[in-house]
Amino acid sequence: MARKSDAKRQHILTVAAQAFQELGFERTTMSEICARMGGSKATLYNYFPSKEVLFFEIMYLSTEAEFQAVHSAIDPSTEDIGTSLQNFGEHLLSILYSPQVRANRHLSISESGHSDLGRLVFERRVQRSQDLVANFIRKAMDHGKLRQADAVVATKHLYSLLESELIDQFLFQLLEDVGGEKIRQITARAVAVFMAAYGPVGKIASDPRGSSGEEP
Repeated sequence: MARKSDAKRQHILTVAAQAFQELGFERTTMSEICARMGGSKATLYNYFPSKEVLFFEIMYLSTEAEFQAVHSAIDPSTEDIGTSLQNFGEHLLSILYSPQVRANRHLSISESGHSDLGRLVFERRVQRSQDLVANFIRKAMDHGKLRQADAVVATKHLYSLLESELIDQFLFQLLEDVGGEKIRQITARAVAVFMAAYGPVGKIASDPRGSSGEEP
């Protein structure tokens, strides 16, 4: 029974992918997909509760294995956190700035406020990624590889640094293809700044007046 269910789900994804490719996200409807697959709406909604969920599955199905590989490779117990972050950053940027994912990100951003697609991408990909990395950073802090700080904030700083040289041109769709060497250099600069702020010997100077903020 499970195999039959899996086969049906894959058939829906295949038919829907073709419809989205031909008509685009906005013009594709669940009724159109239903008509093409030759089943009932009840069956379609039983597998996918909305067009946004269905489209998300198609958008990120091809990169899910890469996503998992990138995040499972980071090891908080490694002696060289900088190298681990460098490897992570290079692979992350390679995925984010591949032609397919760039197009998907643009669509997700443009749909935010009009549909649930933006929220789905944020929760199931952006937030999911940041949660995994925050866990890595938190463990690295516990092992003394990074200074103690708010791991969630540190994670947001890391992501912002990694995209800092690309994000403006990306948002305005002015960014040209980003090659591997450029990604390596961008990542190296971002990790260097991150380690200067969060590395065990790169602590940010504390307030000389003490935590109370009062004059000695």
